[in-house]
Amino acid sequence: MNRYETVFILTPVLSEEQAKEAVKVFEDFITKNGGKITHHEFWGLKKLAYQIQKKSTGFYNLVEFENDGTLVAKLETEYKRDERIIRFLTVKMEKDHVAFAEKTRKAKATA
Repeated sequence: MNRYETVFILTPVLSEEQAKEAVKVFEDFITKNGGKITHHEFWGLKKLAYQIQKKSTGFYNLVEFENDGTLVAKLETEYKRDERIIRFLTVKMEKDHVAFAEKTRKAKATA
């Protein structure tokens, strides 16, 4: 099993509840297609570095999941089809990346 990290930005037109509902839709998509979610963070409404579709803010979300690799293409297709998503990026996490992410989370939890 490979581990992946996907970050996606939802349009700021949504309310916070609608944004969380949209995140739930994608989490369900991951689990229904054989993925196992290992971590999720909802970063909330943040300012974008540059305007995207005439919007300067967006709801940021991070989801880490495990899968054999077949899910990534399907997930990115779903992102492209959903008009609420304005940007997304999915990367495969190498062992150093996984270790760093877990170490960072532990440091935040103790702080």
